This record gives sequence, structure tokens and C-alpha cells, in this order.
Amino acid sequence: MRSHAQRNRDQILRAATTVFAESGPDASLNEIARRAGVGPGTLYRHFPNRQTLQTAVLEERVEKLCGAGAELVSLPDADTALTRWLHSLLQHTRTDKGLGAAALTGDAEQSAQCRKAIEGTAARLVTRAKRHGTVRNDTSVDDLVLLVAGIGMTTEHDAAPTRAERLLETVLRGIGIRETGRR
Repeated sequence: MRSHAQRNRDQILRAATTVFAESGPDASLNEIARRAGVGPGTLYRHFPNRQTLQTAVLEERVEKLCGAGAELVSLPDADTALTRWLHSLLQHTRTDKGLGAAALTGDAEQSAQCRKAIEGTAARLVTRAKRHGTVRNDTSVDDLVLLVAGIGMTTEHDAAPTRAERLLETVLRGIGIRETGRR
């Protein structure tokens, strides 16, 4: 891809990420093109339909979330690494606004890949915390991801984001992390 075309694609993805986070997966594609500084034709050359754009945005978001987890594994304190990543997962789900469901409708393979990436990152962090003896051995990665995602989805429209944080703190204490909070 030529540099100009790549730049347009990147601008469209950045604008789409913002607009989908503000307005949900049914946001105006014309608004996305406008914010990206491109015409609708350029948007459609890169992303032939809404679902293609939604999927590209979701893949980029999941990649960033998992990349952050990979970086956190190097922290000396396993609890801090896991806590920070679970806060990131919570933020990811709170700003989803149905994008994941819309992007992955009818695409079981893509849905499984996103879920596998998130659960793989969580597994590395949870396993490390278990090895350090700070997270209960019966902590299920699948259950933990589901709990945090559920908190994010159910508090997505909550005017008080502190509720989501309080609920996550309760989950963290439940799995054995004694001193919680964003470290």
C-alpha cells in the first residue's frame, strides 16, 4: 500500500474508533469520513462496508489491549500487572458500545480469534500471579474475563464510572489480590 493510501486508512481507523466509541456501531460513516479528512469514496475503497470497518477497528482495539498485557508481564509485581490489565479490559468493554457484537455478527471464526487473544493474554497474567501465590489457584481465566466484560457491558451507560471500578475491585479481592487499586 502506498504511503498516502496507508495514511488515509490509518486516519479512517482513528476516526472510526472515536466515532464508534461516541455513537456506537451504527455511527454515521459520513461522519467518520469527515473526521478522517477523507471523502466517502476513500472510506469505501478501504472498507467496502460498515462491518469491514467495524471489524478492523475491533481488531486494532483487541491488538492494543493484548499488546498492553504483553508489556505488563515484564513488571516485577504479578498482582500489579494483572490488576492494570484487568482495568484496561474493563475500559475496553465499557467503550465498546456494541461494536464487538456488530463487527462479529455471523463471523464465528473472527469472534473466536478475538476471544482467544484476550483469554490468552489473561491466562499469561493469571498464571504468573498464581505462581507468585497471590491469586487463588481456583481462579478460572474464562470466568475472570467474563466477569470483567460483564461489568464493563452493564456499566457502559452508567454516569458514575466509579461503580465499574468498585465492582472490579470486588472481583480482584475475590480472586485473592489483597491490595487492589491502580498501581
